[in-house]
Amino acid sequence: MQFLDGSTTFDFMGKRKYAYAFSLILILISVGSLFTQGLKLGIDFTGGYLIELGYKTDADIQPIRDLLEKNNFQDAQVQHFGSARDVLIRIAPREDINKASLSDNILALLKSQTTQEITLRRVEFVGPQVGEGLRDQGGLAMLVALFGILVYVGFRFEFKSALGSIFALVHDVIITIGAFSITHTEFDLTALAAVLAVIGYSLNDTVVVLDRIRETFRNMRKGTPAEILNLSINQTMSRTLMTSFTTILVVLSLFFLGGEIIHGFAFALLIGIGIGTYSSIYVAGSTLLTMGIRKQDFLVESKEEVVDDRP
Repeated sequence: MQFLDGSTTFDFMGKRKYAYAFSLILILISVGSLFTQGLKLGIDFTGGYLIELGYKTDADIQPIRDLLEKNNFQDAQVQHFGSARDVLIRIAPREDINKASLSDNILALLKSQTTQEITLRRVEFVGPQVGEGLRDQGGLAMLVALFGILVYVGFRFEFKSALGSIFALVHDVIITIGAFSITHTEFDLTALAAVLAVIGYSLNDTVVVLDRIRETFRNMRKGTPAEILNLSINQTMSRTLMTSFTTILVVLSLFFLGGEIIHGFAFALLIGIGIGTYSSIYVAGSTLLTMGIRKQDFLVESKEEVVDDRP
């Protein structure tokens, strides 16, 4: 598709109806999963016991689960932690458990099953009230961040552009958190920190696109709003794709090689960067076109110069 300056660009706005449908499907699936399944909250939010063990050789997870289940720990979650020799056990808070002796009892129980040496590396306990407080404060932090961004873009851009950027941010947050619910990935404080990072990343990408849209509207004398939006988005495409590609390379390394402790963090960034790049193009830009953006919306009112008539 060719535009007024002779350049060949991709017709993003011509595909906006498909993008609307795609975004709507993702949001409905995410919201539906959050209402039906909820989030698999980590020990940071629910409270409980966390015990990290180190084995001399590779540890088989299933026998450990079976042993704990036979000894009245049916709710215990057992997983590898970084390597096959590291095991992490999570146990929900219970009144019938002695906090002081829990780790020693678990360690003695596992040693009775094997002849190899097992090392107790870490024991943590988070009370239910502390976990609930962290959950509420984390949610409040995300709302405050969104409100602060709303105030910022309200001053930074015109009303229609500000509204488009807010729609893009809400779109990204819902889908990113929904991905945790759909995949049953544990959502803890590191995952919440990643969601806040996604908000900042998505906003930065959206601001770049909106700045170019405003500049192009002011400089081009001819062209429909759809043509100007397409031209602006294509002009920023190389920067957007290069930034997203290099960032995703780092996040993929964290996701596959970083270990279990930052798995949720890397997962949130991976989903958020991808969906944030998409929303900067389609959600923010398409919202402007749907709201009937015009060249007059970006014009700066000139102030009449006051002439001093004194001699």
